[in-house]
Amino acid sequence: MAYNILKDMGMPVEERTEIMMAIGNHDENTGTAISDISAAIILADKSDVHRDRVTNTNLSTFDIHDRVNYAVTNADLNIDSEKRKVILNLTIDTNLCPVLDYFEIFMDRTMMSKYAAKYLEIWFELVINGTRLL
Repeated sequence: MAYNILKDMGMPVEERTEIMMAIGNHDENTGTAISDISAAIILADKSDVHRDRVTNTNLSTFDIHDRVNYAVTNADLNIDSEKRKVILNLTIDTNLCPVLDYFEIFMDRTMMSKYAAKYLEIWFELVINGTRLL
């Protein structure tokens, strides 16, 4: 479907194919960076953690995903072009969720981001509550 939408927009077949391959390779269980576009999609997608993602605000019904996302009060993905690195800077309210819970569900995503940055020949840095972890 997306391929046809891009075709209807007049996009050349080479560009459509590259975009579709990037989308298909961003799953943390099976995907990997195969192009600059796929690496950028991985970095953006795997860094998407924040309170705004939680639609149910009844804390008593939260699963671990809701709890982790809700506990993240600030999430910034910054690019430092001079130092050739991308920094994911998170603020996690540890009264709502321990930092370890973040890693329980985001470790594969974090590692995928690290490898996507490596594909782009830049460094991936993770900072949580002011502490540089990667």
